[in-house]
Amino acid sequence: MTCAVSARLPDGRLHLQQGPIDLIIEAFGAAAEVERAYAQAIERFGDVLPGLVGELPTLRQPVGESYPALQGPVARRMAEAVWPHRAVYITPMAAVAGAVADEVLAALVCGRTLDKAYVNDGGDIAIHLAPGHQLRAGIAADLQAPQLSGFATLHHDRPVRGIATSGRGGRSFSLGIADSATVLATTAAAADAAATLIANAVNVDAPAVRRQPARDIDPDSDLGELAVTVAVGDLPPALVLEALDRGVLEARRLRLGGMIDSAAVSLQGHWRIEASGTVFARTEAE
Repeated sequence: MTCAVSARLPDGRLHLQQGPIDLIIEAFGAAAEVERAYAQAIERFGDVLPGLVGELPTLRQPVGESYPALQGPVARRMAEAVWPHRAVYITPMAAVAGAVADEVLAALVCGRTLDKAYVNDGGDIAIHLAPGHQLRAGIAADLQAPQLSGFATLHHDRPVRGIATSGRGGRSFSLGIADSATVLATTAAAADAAATLIANAVNVDAPAVRRQPARDIDPDSDLGELAVTVAVGDLPPALVLEALDRGVLEARRLRLGGMIDSAAVSLQGHWRIEASGTVFARTEAE
């Protein structure tokens, strides 16, 4: 296993990396508090990946009738995030990036006085906001050609403290065809799990959609023999809208069930938003 690496970026942000985990961290507040917060995050980070590796066999198993017997704090965060979705095929790995972000953020802010802070784990972001503060997070509509397409503004007086994006072309396999599905929820782990399900729901069968068993691509995939999307050609507008409608229905189900705050899904230049208030906005270029 590679060693954990920490570095300061030219703009002062903290970069932590070990194996597949790659975090960008930024805290705002008094300089001394920020430095102490960064030191706490560095100290906690060194144990994150070893703890996950030790429980990988269980983490890769689909959640069933019994609550997953996991020991580590990050693994337990993953189990908590996916447990509400156990009626469908989902493993704790669906929430791994968000859970790591949540855990490191908890270490970052523990005992510190900060105005705001975030831990960004490849686009799955855990957020801290003190009273009176807000944070604006950029959104990429297409994970295969990432560029700023919009943003979400998060306020202290709303319950959102996590944001996650899933879809075809991301770091993990997807059963659907969404270019992206961005979710706001109370934690990054909860947002991560929900984004996975919403991205899976953005789906249609068409000759332009090519799928392959996950295990044929990655023998260690937690998705096993499930067919994941490997390519999507140009789709007729009617099919694009049908796929997006299915994603919105899933997002609405999760929002009305109290599992997410809001979501935005995109496919081939088209967007759909499911939100109780105005939290998402498009860039002027869009």
